[in-house]
Amino acid sequence: MVEGSMTQGAGQGPTVRTDTVRDFRVPAYVHQTGQEPAQREEPDGYTPTQRDLPVINRGDTVQVQVTETPVPASNPNGLGPLYVVGDVHGYLDELVVALREKQLIDDEGNWAAGNTRLWFLGDFTDRGPDGIGVIDLVMRLSAQAAASGGYCKALMGNHELLLLGAKRFGDTPVNSGAGTATFQAAWLLNGGQKTDMDRLQDVHLQWMSRLDAIELVDDHLLVHSDATAYLDYGDSIEAVNDTIREALTRNDADEYWDLFRKFTKRFAFRDEGGPQAVRELLGVYGGTRIVHGHSPIPYLLGEVGNEHAGDGEDSAGPRVEGPHVYADGLAIAMDGGVTMAGKLLVCQLPLDN
Repeated sequence: MVEGSMTQGAGQGPTVRTDTVRDFRVPAYVHQTGQEPAQREEPDGYTPTQRDLPVINRGDTVQVQVTETPVPASNPNGLGPLYVVGDVHGYLDELVVALREKQLIDDEGNWAAGNTRLWFLGDFTDRGPDGIGVIDLVMRLSAQAAASGGYCKALMGNHELLLLGAKRFGDTPVNSGAGTATFQAAWLLNGGQKTDMDRLQDVHLQWMSRLDAIELVDDHLLVHSDATAYLDYGDSIEAVNDTIREALTRNDADEYWDLFRKFTKRFAFRDEGGPQAVRELLGVYGGTRIVHGHSPIPYLLGEVGNEHAGDGEDSAGPRVEGPHVYADGLAIAMDGGVTMAGKLLVCQLPLDN
């Protein structure tokens, strides 16, 4: 982790949520070369060049009641309590409020949690107004937490890969599997913010490129994506993190795109085969539960989304009040859907269910 005194990035103006439909529609962007390429079936699910999640039914709400298990300030190993944070996507103001509610930071935005351990599950930028401010805050809290005997750490999300790719490769063509694509086009289609790109500095690039992809903490396997793609990169946590980190140093646009594409897949733990997919990951990397972000909880529940959303009904997005436990109790979803008027989740582990 990069440590040091960083600009918080707060005070960037009022928060304006991006449009729900734009958040989750990912149109194809194929450079035509005379003839439309044949449709390519993707058995693993989502790819960055296809439409991803369905449109939300306006007015739908989802209430998820999950309580947190009270734990002592320190566990038997002398470590502080463990917290995880779901996808932030540039919503700095919401993040500050959520961290304050858990008494992890003070009114000035400084670390106030002593030896507490805090993990972010990735996706700091895009869609929201201040992704760089979010990264600056996390970097600063990392240094402050370490000085207090705790820590603040973060995982690599697919939007970190996307922003790195857009900065590094720009309009360089890559073979997407559905025609020719570019990172720049994918970044814009997936909520890339010009203000983030303008403020992006080397220290941010270095921090993102060094993030781990997977970690085991207190018997919880922490990942960003609800996907099995981690198995493609190694049979141990150390091997996965080393392989991905090395791939980011090779400056190969096609290899980088393939990594990004695999990180964008989702829903592997949902439906009938979900518990087995989770057990496969736990069997290889350890732990008794997997904790992830990436896929908004309303979509995991399958209670929202069709092609005919919105007929003058209430335009409020779905509401999620807590994490979603599923896959026979083996998986915990932490993306509360902050980009669609949901909730930015900060929760203590373990959960009491």
